[in-house]
Amino acid sequence: MSHHFVIVAGNIGAGKSTLTQHLAEALGWRPFYEAFDDNPYLADFYTDMKTWSFHSQVFFLSRRLAHHHSLANHTGHAIQDRSIYEDAEIFAFNLYQRGVMSERDYSTYQALYQGVQNFLPTPSLVLYLQAPVGLLAERIAQRGRHAEQRIAIDYLAQINGLYETWAANWQRCPLLRLATSEVNYLANPAALDSVIAKMRQVLRW
Repeated sequence: MSHHFVIVAGNIGAGKSTLTQHLAEALGWRPFYEAFDDNPYLADFYTDMKTWSFHSQVFFLSRRLAHHHSLANHTGHAIQDRSIYEDAEIFAFNLYQRGVMSERDYSTYQALYQGVQNFLPTPSLVLYLQAPVGLLAERIAQRGRHAEQRIAIDYLAQINGLYETWAANWQRCPLLRLATSEVNYLANPAALDSVIAKMRQVLRW
């Protein structure tokens, strides 16, 4: 793509949507948000992960593919709240690793993911938001999404560990780590300016 496509990555509660919104507004870029509220399986998933893990992940995958199709056809710069890579390489893998998603379902899911990922537009940059588990749990409680209130601390911790491994092995494009425990993008405009300056340096724009 001749235009920039930036991914905002991170665990549940890391602040992806907030940063995506503020960067999109500050830069005049088109935002693509995570399909959270309209996932018809999510409440069931957090109640019974083993039964609904495959359904929920396939829904997220379908929405992310739709986003990537729109991104590929978008003529301007864009920023995305969570990516298909995280869905497949972190969340689905974690469910399989924990025995929540069966081997048959995981194999089917991965076959679908592997079949489409080579056709996806390559991101220009990943902004990886890091936060300790305690802060993630606090933010999840504060924003009050009903389905998320059942998320266990050990689940957040496992996802955090997988994100660290994922970020360390990421090779598709540059990746910037942002410690969100030290930054408040709503209260500190200078922090947002600093992120934009780092983006400009990496993207050379």
